[in-house]
Amino acid sequence: MTPAEVLAMAQQLLDRPDVKTARLWPRAAALLARQALEQGLGDHWRRKGVALHEVSTRAQLICLPSYLDGTLAGRASQAWASLTRACHHHPYELTPGRDELLGWLGTVGEVLQGMDGEGRG
Repeated sequence: MTPAEVLAMAQQLLDRPDVKTARLWPRAAALLARQALEQGLGDHWRRKGVALHEVSTRAQLICLPSYLDGTLAGRASQAWASLTRACHHHPYELTPGRDELLGWLGTVGEVLQGMDGEGRG
């Protein structure tokens, strides 16, 4: 699956929440969005011919401003950190709300598009 397809699956979870999965869909959507971003980063580095796809995502995000607009790279880093936090269960924290998730998914979509445009340029 492409990163865009994985992100679309996350969006589907937000568009059609199910009562049976009420406690699961926010984390599942966050996990899928994070996976889409990580996969997109790996694809980006391979297109660029840079072996960064083999290092941690945090290290990739630190290097991203050298290859992508700095503002968009910063937003990618913030979205990844937020999605990572949302993927893990914290006993005294609420799961992210739909609006939060929509914002992060939107950011991931923008980053994926930015990396695709940059990869063709």
